[in-house]
Amino acid sequence: MAQNQTTDTGRADFERLLAQLYAARAAGALEPLCELFAPDAFFRISGSSDGKPIALSARGSAQVRSWLAVLVKTFRLTRHEILSTVIEGPRAAVHWRASIDSRITGASVATELVDLVEMRDKRIGSYVELFVPA
Repeated sequence: MAQNQTTDTGRADFERLLAQLYAARAAGALEPLCELFAPDAFFRISGSSDGKPIALSARGSAQVRSWLAVLVKTFRLTRHEILSTVIEGPRAAVHWRASIDSRITGASVATELVDLVEMRDKRIGSYVELFVPA
C-alpha cells in the first residue's frame, strides 16, 4: 500500500489524534498535548492580532514543548468549536473557532483558525496554525 493512501484504520487513528489534540488544547493540558507530537515534529503558528503580525515556529520536542508551554500558560480557550475537518491520507485541515482569553490581561478575542496537520506514526509530524481575530 502506498504511504499516502488512507485506510479505514489510518483515518480512525487520525480522527482520534485530532480529537485528543483539541481536547488537550481546550483543557490547557500541557503534558497530554506534548505527547501527541512526534520527536522531530515541525510546529508553526502565524496570524495577526491588533494589526500586528504574530509568527512562531519550532522543530523537535524541546522547542515544541517550550512554545506549547507558553501558549498554555498565556492563553485559555473558551467556546471552542470545530467547524469542519478534511482528512486526505496523512494530512488534515481543520477549521475551528474559539474565544482566546489572555491569562495575563484578561482580554478575550473571538478568533477563527485553520490548522494543517500531518500525521506520522500516529503522532503529529507537522502542525501549522493560521489565525485571524473574527
